[in-house]
This record gives sequence, C-alpha cells and structure tokens, in this order.
Amino acid sequence: MVTWREVLTADVGALRRSGVAAADSEARWIVGEATGHDGAALVAHLDDPATERALAYHDGMVARRVDGEPIQYVLGRWSFRTLDLAVDARALIPRPETEQVVDVALAELDRLGGRERTRRVVDLGTGTGAIALSIAIERPRCEVDATDVSSDALALARANLAGLGRAGARVRLFQGPWFDALPAERRGAFDLVVSNPPYVPDGDALDPSVDEWEPQTALRGGPDGLDHVRHILTTVPSWLAARGAVVLELDPRQAEDAVSFATAVGLDEVEVFSDLSGRPRALRARSPRGTP
Repeated sequence: MVTWREVLTADVGALRRSGVAAADSEARWIVGEATGHDGAALVAHLDDPATERALAYHDGMVARRVDGEPIQYVLGRWSFRTLDLAVDARALIPRPETEQVVDVALAELDRLGGRERTRRVVDLGTGTGAIALSIAIERPRCEVDATDVSSDALALARANLAGLGRAGARVRLFQGPWFDALPAERRGAFDLVVSNPPYVPDGDALDPSVDEWEPQTALRGGPDGLDHVRHILTTVPSWLAARGAVVLELDPRQAEDAVSFATAVGLDEVEVFSDLSGRPRALRARSPRGTP
C-alpha cells in the first residue's frame, strides 16, 4: 500500500514538471482535499495508507491540474475573507483584489451607519456570491440583493448562500443584466451598489489558466474594458438612495478614465482606492442627491 507521504512527493514532481509554480503548496492542498485533512492534521496522517477510493479522487484532481485547470476549480472551493466558497467554471474565481474592494464597500456602509441600522445593498454580477455573502456576514444589519445574468452563476451563488446560515435570510438573488434584474420598487432605495464587473479589454492576452477556464462573459468588458463600468455608472444615480455610494472594481489602467466618466454623469466625491500592491483598484462615488 502506498502512503499519502509517497503520494505527496510524487504529486510535487508531477506538478513541477507541468509548470505549476507553487507545486509544493498545491500538492499539499490536493492531498488534503483527498484525505479530508489539512494543516497539522494532514501531517499527522501522511503515513496512513491511501485508500483506493480516496486515491482515485486524488488522481482525478492531479490530472485536472496537470491539464491546466485552475487549482481553485480542481479543489472545488476557495476562501474569500471569512467564507469558504464553492467554486467552479460557472463563475470567476474570487481573488484577493476583490477582498479589498469589499473593504471599501464596508467603509461606505459604516459611514452610513450600517453597523447600527438596516441598510440596503446590491451586488451586481455576483458570480459565486463572494461580495454579497461577505457583506451579509460582516454587516449583519444589511439587506443584500445580488444579481447575475447567468443562471449557472446564480445556481453556484445559491449553493453558497445555502451554507451561510441565518445570515442567508437577508440575501435575495435575481437573474438578469445589472439593474434590469431588480424589482422596480428597489429604484432609489440602495445605500450601496457594489460590483466586480467584467473589465478586461477584449484584446488583452490573459494567462491560459484564466482565458481557457474562466467564463469569458465575466471577464471581457469591450474594447477598452469599460463597457460595463460605464453602463453601471450611467444607471446607478437613479438606484441610489440619498447619501448612497457605488463601489466598482477596476483594472488599474482604467482608473483615470473611470473617474472622469463618474464625474461626468454627476456622481460626487469620486475617489479610487489602491490594492495591497499599490495599484488603483476600487472606484468609490457617492450619490449626487446629497443629505436627505
């Protein structure tokens, strides 16, 4: 019988030969997923014999990763802030840059008293539900709507919502493009609109692990990448409550153009916040309607 330690050693070699940069970490994640153990618990079980069923599951994961499928999809789950999300090719992989966009969104909610009073939020193009569910968990007084044009992505978000517990009762999912998905009575009611829209310019080359596996409709944003950003900024004033705000994730190269456009459509206090790498990443703009 082969042990999991021997399997792990073989995995590191196989992943390195296929060009995986973080072969050691990813091999450990795959073995951890196959065994149901991670961290110190995995170390304690590395000398256990690999069972036939677990090894077959493991071998399938290694084959998928060697074939170039992103490790997040191979594992079927990925962490985002406090959440452990189900992920697959129906939606984009949640990324650290988007976690920082949530920080900007939460700061806006706190400005509006979102820790103490009920506030209404919408996450446009929710994908896995990462942004919407994080806000629901981290600001328990908020009511959160989430939209996506893709029924497949919404099914994935719904699966993640089911694991949210009591906080899930404050989240509603709607299918459709951007604000069109929402009930008309929501117009003018949102204290916060947040989105990670498709913003990759159509002509940009992407890493094959992104270009060949993640959904193109959730990536590409037109010739300059700003088609969806412009649509949201044009439409958002009529959906914001007085003193409300919109927070959008951007390609750092788009920051100047996005700020100019947000200002041109009449939004106030437009600012861009940098990510941990110092690149402009999150645009924040506020309702032009002032204080109620």
